Amino acid sequence: QVQLVESGGGLVQPGGSLSLSCVASGSIFSINAMAWYRQAPGNQRELVAAITSGGSTNYGDFVKGRFTISADNAKNTVYLQMNSLKPEDTAVYYCNVDVVLRGYFLSRSYWGQGTQVTVSS
Repeated sequence: QVQLVESGGGLVQPGGSLSLSCVASGSIFSINAMAWYRQAPGNQRELVAAITSGGSTNYGDFVKGRFTISADNAKNTVYLQMNSLKPEDTAVYYCNVDVVLRGYFLSRSYWGQGTQVTVSS
């Protein structure tokens, strides 16, 4: 029904930057919101950033101005620009979308497969 393809993870030194992207495809009528979550070993999955179709954004408290979420609605793509990365940002980052499928009225949530971000010297 909906496929999410994430890209952009990898290894970066502390203080460095990475950019993640996630493309949604499938039987999509509309997208209500797109978001990035992360999960480190032994921790619960937590919200990193979210953006609505109208452009409203929300960030986890730990972001503190270091990350920026953006979206290209025409391409069903969400981006996460991460700057000033810290070792504690090391985690698997997951894309999440809240979509309305063609022929349906209610929205559903879909998850990507995750991309590893490692911050280490």
